[in-house]
Amino acid sequence: MSNSVDTAVQLADLSATTLLRFATAGSVDDGKSTLVGRLLHDSKSVLTDQLEAVEAASLKRGQEAPDLALLTDGLRAEREQGITIDVAYRYFATPRRRFILADTPGHVQYTRNMVTGASTADLAVVLVDARNGVIEQTRRHAAVAALLRVPHVVLAVNKMDLVAYEEKVFASIAEEFTAYASELGVPEITAIPISALAGDNVVEPSANMDWYGGPTVLEHLETVPVSHDLTSCHARLPVQYVIRPQTAELPDYRGYAGQIAAGTFRVGEPVTVLPSGRTSTVAGIDLLGESVDVAWTPQSVTLLLADDIDISRGDLIVPSGDAPATTQDVEATVCHVADQPLTVGQRVLLKHTTRTVKAIVKEIESRLTLDDLSQHPNPGQLVANDIGRVKVRTAEPLALDAYADSRRTGSFLLIDPADGTTLAAGMAGESFATHKVLTTVEDEEGWDF
Repeated sequence: MSNSVDTAVQLADLSATTLLRFATAGSVDDGKSTLVGRLLHDSKSVLTDQLEAVEAASLKRGQEAPDLALLTDGLRAEREQGITIDVAYRYFATPRRRFILADTPGHVQYTRNMVTGASTADLAVVLVDARNGVIEQTRRHAAVAALLRVPHVVLAVNKMDLVAYEEKVFASIAEEFTAYASELGVPEITAIPISALAGDNVVEPSANMDWYGGPTVLEHLETVPVSHDLTSCHARLPVQYVIRPQTAELPDYRGYAGQIAAGTFRVGEPVTVLPSGRTSTVAGIDLLGESVDVAWTPQSVTLLLADDIDISRGDLIVPSGDAPATTQDVEATVCHVADQPLTVGQRVLLKHTTRTVKAIVKEIESRLTLDDLSQHPNPGQLVANDIGRVKVRTAEPLALDAYADSRRTGSFLLIDPADGTTLAAGMAGESFATHKVLTTVEDEEGWDF
């Protein structure tokens, strides 16, 4: 009896204090939007006028029952084509937990949108059509989730009603996906057989699959352990703005404002400013117009330092005893998201936190082959949706953490300097394979750093 009470207390504490960010992914027509709609509908998270609008739109399209996918497919093009194009964000809550959901597109040309949706996710729900099993797009989504270090992955084997709720079908798909995702390094995989259209195992347990004894999708989402304790991580404050009011009341005020990316800062703590390496001490912390002694992520604060040193936007303030090394040679795995290819020798801009610097792609070491997770060496370029290993040389030193240590300060973007298009999302230090020796590439237009 006491164990039951303890469990109930733990769940109550969990629900009161945590927010779960999760993303859905899967191939076209696997039923992602229907699953999300079913979650919202059956958990009573849909307003009456929203449901009435969905019912009216469904009748206009000749459907007798409400098409719950319309709850998330908000763009006109999505409704007309019956597919998800953009990332649709939804916010809902149950008595146990609050949720931010990113419903990402399934079509291969929109895989890049999954990178956006899953980049901050604590959990990814990967849908598979029970009739088709694990396909290339499934493997691509598993690879993206692994690269982005999403800590929990749910395999939702959908449309079980179309395979007569056969346990063998589910078991075969779950075994194949689990083996593949484990090889990628996904730490936790939970497989659930569902029918999003009929509601089996989404919110309520299915009477059609008595052979399955695990949680429903919502039950798992409500109870999966999630840690948002970034206060114990390496403390990092990217400077966004230097505040110098120069008023009669504050003639000597100089503050460095930004959002704490990770960790905790305290008054009196020695700090180092990167990439210059200058040192000082935290003399004060302003938070919402008030002075405080301690501040932590994700608070937006203004730090006051004891010494008047040169600091500008893009600098990184860190504890002196926990400063990352600065480098101009960035080795990383990138997800290419632009229509135009990324090529060796290409000039780009690299944006890391609040800092943007010129850079050159020195080498594209390999491209990941999703079928067998092998590396295709020296492909010469990466095209849309490719995942590859690159080396980039920057014009100025950067203070990057390894992505494994910090998703916030270990990630970056590669940008086209001509028009500002985002070319690739990068993860410093991440790799599926052993590093190889990278060679240099000469530049003929003065960008050889």
